[in-house]
Amino acid sequence: MDEKLEILLKWAAKVGISDSETSQVQTHPPLTCLGHSLFVSHFPEAGGRGLAALRDIRKGKLILRVPRSALMTRETVLKDERLSNALNAHSSLSPTQILSICLLYEVDKGSSSWWYSYLMNLPISYDVLAAFGEFEKQALQVEDAIWATQKATLKAELEWKEANVLMKELNLKPRLLTFKAWLWASATISSRTLHVPWDVAGCLCPVGDLFNYAAPGEDLNFKTQSSSFGISHCVDGHDPTDMLHSEQLDYHSGRLTDGGFEEDVAAYCFYARRHYRKGEQVLLCYGSYTNIELLEHYGFILNENPGEKIFIPLESELCFSNTWPMESMYIQQCGKPSFALLSALRLWATRPNQRRSVSHLVYSGSQVSVENEILVMNWILKKCNFVLKNLPTSFEGDSSLLSDIEKLQDSFSSVQLKNVLASSTGHIRAFLEANCLERGESSAKMLSSLNIIQAIGRWRLAIQWRLSYKETLINCSSYCSKVIESLSFQNDSRIDLSVI
Repeated sequence: MDEKLEILLKWAAKVGISDSETSQVQTHPPLTCLGHSLFVSHFPEAGGRGLAALRDIRKGKLILRVPRSALMTRETVLKDERLSNALNAHSSLSPTQILSICLLYEVDKGSSSWWYSYLMNLPISYDVLAAFGEFEKQALQVEDAIWATQKATLKAELEWKEANVLMKELNLKPRLLTFKAWLWASATISSRTLHVPWDVAGCLCPVGDLFNYAAPGEDLNFKTQSSSFGISHCVDGHDPTDMLHSEQLDYHSGRLTDGGFEEDVAAYCFYARRHYRKGEQVLLCYGSYTNIELLEHYGFILNENPGEKIFIPLESELCFSNTWPMESMYIQQCGKPSFALLSALRLWATRPNQRRSVSHLVYSGSQVSVENEILVMNWILKKCNFVLKNLPTSFEGDSSLLSDIEKLQDSFSSVQLKNVLASSTGHIRAFLEANCLERGESSAKMLSSLNIIQAIGRWRLAIQWRLSYKETLINCSSYCSKVIESLSFQNDSRIDLSVI
């Protein structure tokens, strides 16, 4: 355990943070806030540093308690009279802007800040979309993802300019007035705050934010969803309305679903979301997010994300011929079309004068007919293949590029860099040129600089995201092909597919 983390855990114990189920006030607090249920460990394949179970923990057990007084909120920081008075003239700032300013204000205090032990343990940078440069943004390739990045950057720039007036009045250090510092503060708020009932901006929760993320459904819930999805037959007694509900997980009801602030104990309480064996990483669910949303708000993606959604182009006639919301018509990461997309397509593929008579089948999740199902699957298959064909690079090419990026990340000498350049594709050279790192010993040295390491990391995330996107489309093509092949054996008549 590094020294800064030890200081944090000792400070946390002093302010009442504890992983013990009992809430008895101790005359002499322990030297660390952990040691009863949890300990800090490293999980290189699952988020890096995180919290692990010190013993077997049963689902629903209290595993961490953080008193209200230890939470960093607008309420607590604005007890500073100087900051509070200065803020009175800036009523147009949003709650999250104010909390970001509060964070930078406390950082400006240095060791005199009450939260200093916590602040010095925060990450030095984040890979959220707003931090992506032009090269990394274009590397996403998909128009929706590029647009999401542009919006995130523009929003961050606008909020920074609005907040900068107040921060200058507070005489914050010059380095804290920069857009880079604002990106860090706003990303800290975006990725680490937890919901509290009295403030829409949320709170920063010391030690509580050491938990890594688990998507909804990674355990039993995901198994249930997987069994419900498919061609949308009403299988195994599942109600099709339940299928749609499971696809549309309500992540607006609260960012954290494994804990919350409890008024009766005046503390933020965390509970085990499942049974944990000793040594297992203990995870928390923040809600359901697609991978591009995870990148936007948290700066990471999941290789297996039950909340992932891929949208394919839909004809306007299709969109207007049904009542399903657009966000419900998507492809799941495993390649299966969503319940709503299949329902909409089944109805659309039916002659207009026959739609009313088959609507009960469509909305119950049943096939209209074998012929109809083959038409639908062929339509989806062609759409997926069209999208894949029109992307600048292939799945295989991206896989090779990702391998080259990993080699580049390990190039810390001019000889290693030269070897990478000799065997790499034009994409590596384009990245080096975009970052003024064409060749030579100085380039190898610059590769070890923090800014370049961060740029490579963001570029790698962009490649990983588009690889996941393409893999989903490939999975969908494979899924549709298998369904068509299976249904063709049941179909005795010939179907004219040229109309698709």
